[in-house]
Amino acid sequence: MINVQSRNLTSLNGDWQVIIDPLGAGDWKEVWKEKKPEKKTDFIEHSFDGGPMLKVPGDFNSQLCELTYFEGNVWYKKVFNYKSDAEKRLFLHFGAVNYLANVYLNGEKIGSHEGGFTPFQFEITDKVKNGDNVLVVKVDNRRLNNGVPSAGYDWFNYGGITRDVNLIETNNTFIEDYSIQLKKGNLNNVLGWVKLDGTKAKQKVTIKIPELNKVYKTKANDDGYASVEFASNFSLWSPQNPKRYKVIIESETDVVVDSIGFRSIEVQGTKVVLNKKDIFLKAVNIHEENPLKGTRAHSKEDALLLLNTAKELGCNLVRLAHYPHNENIVKEAEKMGLMVWSELPIYQFMQFSDSVVPQKMETMLKEMVSRDKNRSSVIVWSLSNETYPGTPNRNEALVELTQKCKTLDSTRLITNVINSQSYTNNSFIVRDELYKYSDLVALNEYIGWYLPWEGKPADVTWDISFPNKPVFISEFGGEAVYGNNTKPTDEAANWTETYQEQIYKDQIEMFNTIPNLSGVCPWLLFDYRSLGRMNQLYQNGYNRKGLLSEKVEKKKAWYIMHDYFKTK
Repeated sequence: MINVQSRNLTSLNGDWQVIIDPLGAGDWKEVWKEKKPEKKTDFIEHSFDGGPMLKVPGDFNSQLCELTYFEGNVWYKKVFNYKSDAEKRLFLHFGAVNYLANVYLNGEKIGSHEGGFTPFQFEITDKVKNGDNVLVVKVDNRRLNNGVPSAGYDWFNYGGITRDVNLIETNNTFIEDYSIQLKKGNLNNVLGWVKLDGTKAKQKVTIKIPELNKVYKTKANDDGYASVEFASNFSLWSPQNPKRYKVIIESETDVVVDSIGFRSIEVQGTKVVLNKKDIFLKAVNIHEENPLKGTRAHSKEDALLLLNTAKELGCNLVRLAHYPHNENIVKEAEKMGLMVWSELPIYQFMQFSDSVVPQKMETMLKEMVSRDKNRSSVIVWSLSNETYPGTPNRNEALVELTQKCKTLDSTRLITNVINSQSYTNNSFIVRDELYKYSDLVALNEYIGWYLPWEGKPADVTWDISFPNKPVFISEFGGEAVYGNNTKPTDEAANWTETYQEQIYKDQIEMFNTIPNLSGVCPWLLFDYRSLGRMNQLYQNGYNRKGLLSEKVEKKKAWYIMHDYFKTK
């Protein structure tokens, strides 16, 4: 179900007991059964008692020093008390667990989930008992060749129960899901639906927007589905006016309250158009990491640190790379007037030819879209980043996924991010079949860092195979250590601020040569942890492409980007 914050919640956040299981012995020892000695000669070779505690939500890597670089199994245990009610149903909801989760209640497995960045739930109405209940979760953050993402990626693999865990109590028939958004390309007409779940699914449904004196009535069919279509005079959501309305969805047996903004986002020719007006996307890339703590970001406070810094830079869009981020950052962005680019972790080294991978991709897509489809801040569904045309089944799998995304939600822009363009003789040649199906030509280019300039930035030429689409530079930049300017500043190997600053000056000069440019997005806001970065003089396990250090210190390139955004 969506909008869990408006439900009847009991939080299971807080201290959880854990067993660290690097050998994976917990499965054959059946840790979840919590066996106890019955005879004097019995002994049990595992126990949650006497072991460490971990905070949930939170990654386990940053909480115990022995787990800093750990990839493997950690067993979590929480005891909760419940009093059952025959008129109620009970669900166990996880905001996210990275990466594989096996969930056990009172010694019985109730389900599994794969994917580290999207929510999932299990109904436990018939499994919960009066009094104390024992919940055990096996978390495995090991990277998988056929996982999403695959085994190789350029960010820190924070494992654990990284987002909220809640018990959700509902009536026997409840409002499971809904979509209340403007019809594509329309500024007044809502086109959506409400879905009920339960034995009494055929009910009257009412949608109220008190501020507009709007009351809309419809009726769910036997399957619990009610179509929604009405018009009103909305004050439209935008970065300048992040207006949201209290929206009340009522059935005969349930009420859900949401705060929803209404806006239109589309492509018209070579322009990105918000509420029928051209908009230039002034963006920055953000990882889901609190730089000051070196932890997976999850809280409202984490979100505000990241988003306020993006606002100070002059952004109107944040690209939440390279996976769906937590709900707090999406909702806080909506309040602040920041548009959101949400992305699936379909990244380099994906095994598209493995038969299970496309299904995993589709499941994650559905979970991402389902959670945030009513958030007006979300304007882009990005389905992949830096995949390669020569990878077996890559084109077929991503074209099919794009089409499925359009079926799920046609109201937002859809794209795939590419970095396979060629750059020779100071000319970009941009060719990729995926652009045929994308609303944006989104590309990552690191000229000045991974590739040297082959001429003057102002003289770059472009040959783009889809010339009638907006172009978005989704990544560019270079690495620098804050405060490092003592060595020669014209050599990349010295990681100087001045070298990075020059990259940004040259890039901005080149932007004037790009046809149909609709936005730019530097990589990235903060230096962030990535174990593949092994230069021990300058990187020390950090990707140093941030405009700010992990201590929130502004590098010289920050000021270049800040001044550029002021002009747009």
